[in-house]
Amino acid sequence: QVQLVESGGGLVQAGGSLRLSCAASGRTFSSISMAWFRQAPGKEREFVATISRNGERTLYADSVKGRFTISRDNALNTVYLQMSSLKPEDTAVYYCAQASIIYFVAGPRPNEYAYWGQGTQVTVSS
Repeated sequence: QVQLVESGGGLVQAGGSLRLSCAASGRTFSSISMAWFRQAPGKEREFVATISRNGERTLYADSVKGRFTISRDNALNTVYLQMSSLKPEDTAVYYCAQASIIYFVAGPRPNEYAYWGQGTQVTVSS
């Protein structure tokens, strides 16, 4: 059974930083692309960043490029999202996602991901 458990969310002032973590279990973590999405109140879920199975390829939404960094530690079965220079518009529930197909470099579309975590709230105050 696949489990994705996010942690690290919280309340931070604008300009601050947070690091989200997502611990995965149930599949061969090192063979699968991972991603972060977010959903703000009243809005659709949106892509934030994705990372290939070996970490060599990453892709970011334009809105977070240069401020957020996705990384992974395959020995710990964990993916991270380092968020810096946070803005109030970054406020959302952040979800970790695992690609459906192993060895495939997944992109920004939600339907490429079969497994999702429960989400962690990030609130940025102005």
